[in-house]
Amino acid sequence: MTGNPLTSRLRALLFAALALLPGCAAMSPRPVTVEHRLAALPVAGAPVSRPVEIRWNDAMIPWITAENDEDLAVALGLVHGHLRGAQVMLMRRVALGRLAEVAGPPAADVDHALRILGFGRAAPQIVAAWPPETRRFVLAFLRGLNHALRNAPRPPEAGLLALDHEEITPEDLLAVGRLAGTDINWLAYLSLLPQRGQPGFAELWARTREAGGNPVGTQQAGLLQTILEGTSRSGSNTIAVGAARSATGGALIASDPHLGLNMPNLWLVVGMRSPGFHAVGLMVPGLPILGVGRNPHVAWGGTNLRAASSDLFDVGALPPDAFRTETARIRQRLWFTTERRVRVTPLGPVMTDGALLPGNGATLALRWAGHTPTDEITALLRGARATDGDSFRAAFAGFGVSAQTMLWADSQGRVGRFIAATLPDRTGFPAQDFVLDARDPQATGAWARLRDSRTLPAETASPQGALASANNRPRWAEVAGAPPLGFFFSDDDRVLRLEQLLAETPRHTPESMAAIQRDIRSPRAAQLSAELNGRLVALPGGHPAPRLAAALRGWQGDYAADSRAPVAFEALLRHLVPALIPESRRDATGNPRGAETQWNFLNAFLLRDLDALEPARRDAVLRQSALAAQADHDRLGTWGELHRLRASHWLVNLPVLGRYFVYADYPTGGSRETPMKTSHGLVGDAPRAATFGSMARHVSDMADPDANWFTLWGGQDGWLGSAAFMDQVAPWREGRSIRVPLRPETVAAEFPRVTRLAPP
Repeated sequence: MTGNPLTSRLRALLFAALALLPGCAAMSPRPVTVEHRLAALPVAGAPVSRPVEIRWNDAMIPWITAENDEDLAVALGLVHGHLRGAQVMLMRRVALGRLAEVAGPPAADVDHALRILGFGRAAPQIVAAWPPETRRFVLAFLRGLNHALRNAPRPPEAGLLALDHEEITPEDLLAVGRLAGTDINWLAYLSLLPQRGQPGFAELWARTREAGGNPVGTQQAGLLQTILEGTSRSGSNTIAVGAARSATGGALIASDPHLGLNMPNLWLVVGMRSPGFHAVGLMVPGLPILGVGRNPHVAWGGTNLRAASSDLFDVGALPPDAFRTETARIRQRLWFTTERRVRVTPLGPVMTDGALLPGNGATLALRWAGHTPTDEITALLRGARATDGDSFRAAFAGFGVSAQTMLWADSQGRVGRFIAATLPDRTGFPAQDFVLDARDPQATGAWARLRDSRTLPAETASPQGALASANNRPRWAEVAGAPPLGFFFSDDDRVLRLEQLLAETPRHTPESMAAIQRDIRSPRAAQLSAELNGRLVALPGGHPAPRLAAALRGWQGDYAADSRAPVAFEALLRHLVPALIPESRRDATGNPRGAETQWNFLNAFLLRDLDALEPARRDAVLRQSALAAQADHDRLGTWGELHRLRASHWLVNLPVLGRYFVYADYPTGGSRETPMKTSHGLVGDAPRAATFGSMARHVSDMADPDANWFTLWGGQDGWLGSAAFMDQVAPWREGRSIRVPLRPETVAAEFPRVTRLAPP
């Protein structure tokens, strides 16, 4: 986590010892059929009050029909616990800062950081304020979830990770929800804080604000960064077209969440019907809500807004009585319990008390919207029952984290979008620093005036309209009276490509919407490549690397797996970018600081920095970089040979044992900001796997209740060795999806396996 050799050896020894413990048969699980997995569902004693029917298709997608809403919730919890029990238990450990109980002393600093971040800090207030219908639904969901965790077969990896069953409480559930709602800006703070106060920081901060720098973490954050990146809803694309732009006569929507690419997927596909609910969609394991989905009247999908849902305050000058100290007792597997200090101020917990949350000598408190009692569960439950786009937006009053740009398409043929978030009513952001003074009444006062979807921007497009969102700066929302939303947005590359593809087709179909999700072209890569190649051609004596020139000539930014052109372009960036970053913008180890190698920065500054060099120096840098890139291009082969999509369990992150959990390794197309996102930094000289990007797909056509398609990278079942653990990998790679209908007669035909729950 910190790069300390002793720590690394300790981790290796620890996990080698764990390999001797029960449960390590998980490394070579026996194949299990769908029939065996369904037969193992603990139906006996399921806490329902009336009969419930669960139908399953071959991919183990459940379609639940219940006579009342509470029994629907029980069945949903039962399904979550059975299909993803180990995942739910581990996410709970993460959300509560209890990883050391799994990994031992090396995870104690991570737990301390997680306890400071306090994902469950607002949970008691939220539970106390729940409307009665939310309380009943959540408690019923937990009855089903806990019944499954108590009575279902123990997951293969449970012994390895010491995942013994504990009753999951409403407070635990909310902590997991807050973990999924992590503010992605924290990664940017983690990268910038070590540079704060150092020479050149003012320039770095100014460049970061101008570029809208993509959030990145630091090597010091290690496992903590992996957790925040992999579990938070930090990416996504959503596109929608009105009925007049649809060949079917109904509005269309397509959503494509971006999260960690390990298995099991961080989504589950479900269908449901009860008196209050009739919907299909994607659920986060362990949470009773549809994050992406569709009912007969409205379909929806969101993208992370990248809004500034947090502020850092320098609280070093506050009086001692402004600090309240809590003691965090961290149990450590195979070792003694340790205690750490957690200090809390009126402006939030003191994040810099954690070893992995650097302050560079300052005492900084984290003010996060997730520490306020916002109610995402109620918002999404009401959203799932909305009857049109207007009522869908109204459901999000009180929604807090993570801040989303929500898009919807309704049965009236309309599409729209709105800001779903709770944000301070700021007047602006500081120009010189991102840390605020706790004594500044204007900065602290903004947090006394919180705004949510009721007063944040929204728009409804005409039936001829088409909308796209891709974590970009929402310029449509920068209207009079709206507070500034943030500064760490994704580059416009993805949203521009999505808008281009939407405009190219006069009338879209579900198939054309799905094809857009799989697009692997980057317009800005093509533009940057042409600019660089042009400068190389203009060198005295001409282009120094003719084979590189030939590879890049006319390239349109298509990151196809079988193409060599993207290898040529990325190899050129690999050698050119470090040569342009002076010592003043490097850290103590000589590496570029902050997000200097991220796509936002490259588009904003690479050509500008190159052209600012003294001519002789510029020509030398170009010539040397081109020759080195040509040698790489000659040696490395195609983009797919270099850029991989690895099918692996999340246990791949374990030291020593991780390699046992890699099941396949595929060439893949796509890049950092292509619609089919497979994120990466600067390439190296050997193949490496994308770890973040497109990992679930959804398309719905509002003209037909049955026209809903889903695919997961992986499969529905989290049970190692299950036939439904990786069965969606082939459809994913081939661009096929699974229909999940709404009409009962279609469900009966396409979901032939039946499980029945009866009252005890």
